[in-house]
Amino acid sequence: MNSKAIVHSALTSVFALGLLTAAGQASSQPVPEQKGAEKCYGIVKAGKNDCQTSAHACAGQASKDGQGDSWVYVPKGTCEKIVGGSSQPKA
Repeated sequence: MNSKAIVHSALTSVFALGLLTAAGQASSQPVPEQKGAEKCYGIVKAGKNDCQTSAHACAGQASKDGQGDSWVYVPKGTCEKIVGGSSQPKA
């Protein structure tokens, strides 16, 4: 392998690592409060919560589906209509 190929391969790897890091950071940021929406606890899919809980500090870190202390934004008045949904955290 010549030195040009080695340098190209190294730069490509660094670039790819940077993209993966940026993508991971973007998904773990808290979701800003949404107008006309309410927090709904207990209905999140694992890894899809909108913000921190007592168990973790960021969005996207719910460890299981339906985690009672994790929430997502839903349109106001919708949460109580969803099976398992609650406007208050569950233990």
